[in-house]
Amino acid sequence: MNKRIVFTGGTGKAGRHVVPYLVDKGHEVLNVDLVPLDHPGVNTLIADIADSGQVFNALSSHFGFEGFESGKGPAAIDAVVNFAAVPRVLIRPDNETFRINTVGTYNVIEAAVKLGIKKIIIASSETTYGVCFAEGDKDYHSFPLEEDYDIDPMDSYGLSKVVNEKTARAFAMRSGVDIYALRIGNVIEPHEYDKFPAFLADPMSRKRNAWSYIDARDLGQIVDLCLGKDGLGFQVFNAVNDTITADLPTAEFLAKYCPDIPLTRELGPREAPLSNRKIREVLGFEDVHDWRKYVKQG
Repeated sequence: MNKRIVFTGGTGKAGRHVVPYLVDKGHEVLNVDLVPLDHPGVNTLIADIADSGQVFNALSSHFGFEGFESGKGPAAIDAVVNFAAVPRVLIRPDNETFRINTVGTYNVIEAAVKLGIKKIIIASSETTYGVCFAEGDKDYHSFPLEEDYDIDPMDSYGLSKVVNEKTARAFAMRSGVDIYALRIGNVIEPHEYDKFPAFLADPMSRKRNAWSYIDARDLGQIVDLCLGKDGLGFQVFNAVNDTITADLPTAEFLAKYCPDIPLTRELGPREAPLSNRKIREVLGFEDVHDWRKYVKQG
């Protein structure tokens, strides 16, 4: 069923691919961002999610001038997708990254719940697994990385995402709404597959991403699947593609490069160490953009 969606951060690296995907699926989208998105049929409302008043207003706004024609005020919103954030460390000071990301997400979830919106999707991150922005060479505790892993980041960005998951869980428990947190992997845009030969030549360069990735277009599919799946309450999903970014099969690769890290279960022949098993089994995700389609092998 087509939905009316407020999408925060739709102008960012991931959002500028996810929003068009949702529009192509027939959804009506209002982008809320600090920078306009140039996409037909999508209006951008310039707003700062760290300001609670702006968020409440954005989530109770017309999507465009056509909304005024009804004479009945803004139509109801079916879902909110919150991708707006400082996207990594070393863009803002650490405390400001933490403040914007945690307060902003709190504001979005609170406004959505109090306005009666029943579906909220938030962007969490692979950085919650603790290695991506770690000080020094930190190892993972075990493989595969699944949603019940003991997440333990030490950086301001990863920590903000852990707090956001806890915020989402708290609001879901108190309100009964569905809030799904996506632990988004390294986002790859179509033009970025030219980087993969260098990744394959230097395998340890991908350690901080757990040798995993998410094609920006497949991330659109994941968000759409979340919009269509109701009644799960609070959930965390790893948002990554199926396969490891390496030439070797997964078990052989991990035995060679991570021999001291235990496996908690057998992995598939090419399964990504940051596993998407849950989104495949619960949401029905199907990997469309496997990196091997775009990267010349051998």
